Amino acid sequence: PKARTIKLQDGRITAIAKGAGMIEPNMATMLVYILCDLDIDKIALKKCLHEAVNLSFNRISVDSDQSTSDTCFILSSKKVPLTSLEEFQGALNQLCMDLADDLVRNGEGTGHVMEVVVKGAPDDSKALGMARSLVNSPLTKTAIFGNDPNVGRIIQALGDYAGNHHWELKKEALKIYMGGKLVMADGAFILDQTMEDYLYSYLKECSLKTPCPGFPAHEKRVKIEIELGQGTGSSRVLGSDLSYEYVRENADYRS
Repeated sequence: PKARTIKLQDGRITAIAKGAGMIEPNMATMLVYILCDLDIDKIALKKCLHEAVNLSFNRISVDSDQSTSDTCFILSSKKVPLTSLEEFQGALNQLCMDLADDLVRNGEGTGHVMEVVVKGAPDDSKALGMARSLVNSPLTKTAIFGNDPNVGRIIQALGDYAGNHHWELKKEALKIYMGGKLVMADGAFILDQTMEDYLYSYLKECSLKTPCPGFPAHEKRVKIEIELGQGTGSSRVLGSDLSYEYVRENADYRS
């Protein structure tokens, strides 16, 4: 289990979460318990939790499989007066996003954490779907595991989602960044040996190594940003690569 605490001006929020595999929205195999001491009525607290979950636990994927078992509770002792619901919401959102990152980072066989941001989609729903398709693409996940900056595999995942949803991508407007470096624009890759060497080193630096000995030693992520130039929709999703260790953990036993 992973635990985190955020102190507010008037109180605190503490949460603990557990998860390993079969992690994909909606929430999937995870247990999350959040405790606070602020005096918030039940309806407002439920609304705050709904927003936080949608920004965090419903924006991650370890292996794209869902389970029947998921729980997220929030409880309050109501011992401390609340002075700002906005501050509470912001703190709860951040706490849940940090724990969601922990769940992916400690997922079964995770060798890299992928952070995919999609901007410029026709709407937020399409941006979310595209981001999910990228973190769940086996070809993309294995390339990231192998520290291979294979931009073609990113393109195929984007095209796969768009084509299956009858949505035409505009290649002249599409831009792709990896590790902050522009790797595709104006319908063409921006890759040479120097760039590929840089991206290989970047991916290797972000690696957690597998099997990961104990708690991950760093919080680095492989950052992939997609700019579509087709609207104002945006979304962010965290995912994991696909490693030998993941296959071993799920293949070397009988259930």
